[in-house]
Amino acid sequence: MEGREEIKGSKPSFPLSFWEVTMAFTVVMGFVLGLGGVYLTMPASDYSFLKLPRSLEDLHILRDHLEIYTSDYTLQVLVGYCAVYIFMQTFMIPGTVFMSLLAGALFGVLKGVALVVITATAGASSCYFLSKLVGRPLVISLWPDKLSFFQAQVAQRRESLLNYMLFLRLTPTLPNTFINVASPIVDVPYHIFFMATFIGLIPAAFLTVRAGIALGELQSVGDLYDFNSIATLFLIGVVSVTPTLMSKPKL
Repeated sequence: MEGREEIKGSKPSFPLSFWEVTMAFTVVMGFVLGLGGVYLTMPASDYSFLKLPRSLEDLHILRDHLEIYTSDYTLQVLVGYCAVYIFMQTFMIPGTVFMSLLAGALFGVLKGVALVVITATAGASSCYFLSKLVGRPLVISLWPDKLSFFQAQVAQRRESLLNYMLFLRLTPTLPNTFINVASPIVDVPYHIFFMATFIGLIPAAFLTVRAGIALGELQSVGDLYDFNSIATLFLIGVVSVTPTLMSKPKL
């Protein structure tokens, strides 16, 4: 098929540019140094409560313990949070929604939204670079049809690609994980990917972080997105993609 052949086109032996390598190296070193610094500066204690939350119950336990350290060891908690979030995003580990809730519970709305958007963008960028290096065979094998569709849409909307990528980030048209790993394969430029991710994640991050402030009232993760919230996200998404819908595709 023509779509498949385009995806399998020849690529340079090393696909990352100098600046992309620099960005990836910075993220990796930040992760390593951050966790090392947290380990060396935190007081001796029982940290058995530290684990990735998989349920609201796990999240309550983690929140209750971290609140004790946040006031006296704010920087360490902050760095540890960022490192874990970026790691989860980079390797597509489920559970970042709980980390977003935790940001609201520990840091409030404004700081929490800023923290989630920055770390989520950094993690998505790491996933982008990792996929650009080694992800092509995996993505083509797992999602060949979805990848062909995404490639066709990107080619068709090339002149208004930022608007289209914003639409994807704001709506559940394609999973965020797929967007992260497939974008470099279908030649979405990194600056477009970065801007769409950074801006497009803000509305959903706000909803989740705000819910984290009233964590005790949350009965399930499904309560995060009621009809009004979903309708608002779709409305923002439709507005962002309007220029691409109005543009004439090239023949």
